[in-house]
Amino acid sequence: MQKTFIKYTFFILTTAVSLILGIHFLFGVHMLEEQQYDTFHAKIEQMIHTLESNREELQQLNESLDEDYLTRARAAEYVLDRMKSVSMDVSQMQYLANLLNVDELHVIDGNGIIVSASVSKYVGIDMADHEQTREFLTILESDDENAFLIQDTQPNAAENKIMKYVGVARKGQKGVVQVGFKPIRQMDAISRNTYSYIFSRFPTDIGEELYVIDQDGKVLGHSGGMENDFRAPCYQLEQLKDCEEGIYKEGQNGKPMYVVGRQYDGVLLCAALPRSILLQKLWKNILAVSAYLLFIEAAVLLLLNYLVKRKVIDGIHYIIENLTAITNGNFDTVVAVGGNREFEKLSAGINMMVKSIVNLTDHISVIIENSGVPLAAFEYERGINYVFTTSGLSELLDLPPAKAAKIYQSSVLFDEYIQEITENPIEGEEDIYRLGDKKYARIHMSKSAKGCLGVITDVTKDVMEKKRMQYENTHDALTGLYKFEYFKLLAEQMLQKMPPQKVCAAVMLDLDHFKSINDTYGHDGGDSYIQDFSNIMKSMPPEHFLCARRSGDEFCMMIHDCEDKAAIVCHLDIFYRELGKNKTRLSETHFERIRASAGFAWTDNPESSMTELLSHADEALYDMKNNTKGYYGEYTVKPGGVYNALERRQKHDK
Repeated sequence: MQKTFIKYTFFILTTAVSLILGIHFLFGVHMLEEQQYDTFHAKIEQMIHTLESNREELQQLNESLDEDYLTRARAAEYVLDRMKSVSMDVSQMQYLANLLNVDELHVIDGNGIIVSASVSKYVGIDMADHEQTREFLTILESDDENAFLIQDTQPNAAENKIMKYVGVARKGQKGVVQVGFKPIRQMDAISRNTYSYIFSRFPTDIGEELYVIDQDGKVLGHSGGMENDFRAPCYQLEQLKDCEEGIYKEGQNGKPMYVVGRQYDGVLLCAALPRSILLQKLWKNILAVSAYLLFIEAAVLLLLNYLVKRKVIDGIHYIIENLTAITNGNFDTVVAVGGNREFEKLSAGINMMVKSIVNLTDHISVIIENSGVPLAAFEYERGINYVFTTSGLSELLDLPPAKAAKIYQSSVLFDEYIQEITENPIEGEEDIYRLGDKKYARIHMSKSAKGCLGVITDVTKDVMEKKRMQYENTHDALTGLYKFEYFKLLAEQMLQKMPPQKVCAAVMLDLDHFKSINDTYGHDGGDSYIQDFSNIMKSMPPEHFLCARRSGDEFCMMIHDCEDKAAIVCHLDIFYRELGKNKTRLSETHFERIRASAGFAWTDNPESSMTELLSHADEALYDMKNNTKGYYGEYTVKPGGVYNALERRQKHDK
């Protein structure tokens, strides 16, 4: 019991720990996802803030530089308008460009041709030939003497260099003064506003990825560089429709990625982390919690094991010992276990139950004795040695006191004894068995997997009376032979069961001159004559003769289990020889030899009818009575067949 209790307690505690860990895991995953979502959301917000800050900074820088570049362009125009001789000299143009702190200085005439430049190769370029230079022709087309154009940074037409050009209209003549700058500060600001630069400035955890996808599904930037393979579902725009709430998508090498994204300025900013890395912290936490819970479980089990043993198991073992003693028949055993109220109540209940059982057995015994019915009962259970019995069982079973005491203490011995009795039931009776030579008992048992309950009744008088009535119903009272009807039943059964290659015969017999004997010597003499004849019939071997009295002086026999007809005739000869040897006493002084006539019919077919055989034998007897008495003859359909049998019998007598 202790092991069972601890086993189930262990199972319950382990289940509880598993449920706690499972719930902790589910909530932990949810909390981690929420925390990671907040982290990603904050990073994306920070990236957006950085982009907007850089964009604002770039805008302010452009505005400041544009104003500065325009001032320098106007200064160049002012100088050139007052120093007309310098405008055509390349070296002077370079000198002036250095003074103005510009990288290039160009003078464009009214036809849109660069006529003077700080870079000699640019001289002679037609501004109308290139898209980049063509924009400055609008100044020539304008009538505003203060007209100007600040061009965005782009590759120039002559050398494809990234430059920023500013042009202003000349006031003294038709033309344009153009200054050019290398946009180092703008390019630096622009580079700081690229996704790759921003991603590089953001710290990322192990396995974490930051990337941006445009409206066409193209990856514009990635924290790990643009050399990665971006064919995984987590990089496909159509797979990330619901990513703003956080979703799992397959990443590189088939690893699930937790992805959070946000739309901004026509692009999708995304942050992703492998699920395995996301759960690493949770697993560490679960392992720590598992260790604590298992430690608590072990402590609880040890404490419960100690308490159960001291407070429960020891008391139960003592009760079991007492119950074992009671089971073995020691009903004087008193159960007394203390320590708690439940054990005290249990002990008192067991003692009361044992006392009730003993009293009940005694009461039942008294009731049976008072009823006058020769009856006794017993009960035993599997695994319990003692057999509960009512008084009078040993007398009913004819058990000596010593043997009764021995088998009552062992249900196994008692069961063997009952089985020995019930192995040979009386034929034709149900649950009735012979006890000794002249005693019979009905034993009714109800067996189950738990044990056996039995009732034994003395039915000797009933059995003897039934046997007497059965004998009277089947046997003739005067001769002790079978009655004719019962004889026919037995003979018919024997005929049907006759083995192959065997023959049998039905024989009808009639006492000769019986009427005169009965008239002369009275019924007593006639009865003595009949009894002596029947005794000769009963002396014949029963393995071949079945004999019966038909009525009055008529008798019948079945001669069976013979090899052929000759064997039948041989048995008849033996019978008649015995008949010839005996005389019956009819009076004090007169003895008479018994004479009888007989006819027989035989067959080797078990499907024959015994009634038909008896009828044929009766016909043969009738012929014998009408011709020569004192002999037997065979039924035959041939003329003179009966007389041939008589002749054989007469020769035998001579």
